[in-house]
Amino acid sequence: MSDHILETKNLSKEFKGFTAVSAVNLQIRRGHIHALIGPNGAGKTTVFNLLTKFITPTSGSIHYNGTDITGEKSADIALRGIVRSFQISAVFPNLTPRENVRLALQRPLGISYHFWKSDVILQQLNGRVMELLEDVGLADYADEITGELAYGRKRALEIATTLALDPELMLLDEPTQGMGVEDVDKITALVKKVSANRTILMVEHNLKVVATLADRITVLQRGAILAEGPYAEVSQDPLVLEAYMGSTHA
Repeated sequence: MSDHILETKNLSKEFKGFTAVSAVNLQIRRGHIHALIGPNGAGKTTVFNLLTKFITPTSGSIHYNGTDITGEKSADIALRGIVRSFQISAVFPNLTPRENVRLALQRPLGISYHFWKSDVILQQLNGRVMELLEDVGLADYADEITGELAYGRKRALEIATTLALDPELMLLDEPTQGMGVEDVDKITALVKKVSANRTILMVEHNLKVVATLADRITVLQRGAILAEGPYAEVSQDPLVLEAYMGSTHA
C-alpha cells in the first residue's frame, strides 16, 4: 500500500470563468497531520469541497488508497472512511452530547434511520458513546443540552461525532475558529490525541496551531500551491512571507 493515503492530480475548479483551484497536486502521507493554509480566498475550503465532492472538479483527479474516487458521490466517499467537519459546528443543539454521538454511531450499524427502534436496542451503543465523550473531555456533560454548552465544547463534540464514524482520514475545517486561547489549546491537544492511528488533513488559520500539529504544510495562494514542506521550512519561504505580509494569521 502506498505511503500516500490521498493524492490529487492537477485538481482544478472554475466558476464561470474564475479559477478557484488551479492544478493542485496534493500528496497526503498516511498517519500524518497535513495542514492546508493560505490567505483568505486562497481556495482552501474549495479544495475541501472538491475532496468530499460537495462540488465537482472541472478537471483533474482524486485518488484515495490508490483508487480514483473523482466520480464518486459524497456519501460513497464518506463510506470509504473520509469524514469531514465544518467551520460552523454541525451538531444537533436540542439533543444532548450522548444523543448526538449515539446518532452518529447508528450509521455503521445500519440503523441510521430507524428512529422507531426501542431505546433498549440503542442502549447497546452507550458504552462506546461514553468512551468517545471521555476521549474529547465531555463525559461530565453527556446529558446537558448541546445548545447550552460553551463553544469549545461544541467543537469537541463535533470531533466526537466525527470519530464515531471511525474515519481513516479526517478533514478538519478550521477546528479552532472563533475560540479563545484556552479553548484553542484544548482543541489543539485534542486533535493531536485523536490523530493516533489515522490521518488528518486540516484547514487552519491559526499558525501557532499549525506549527504545533502539522507534519507537513501546503500553502495555497489564488487557488494554486505556493509552497510545501515542514513548518520550519515553509515559514521562512520568501514567497510565503510576502503572501502573509503584515499578518500573523492565514
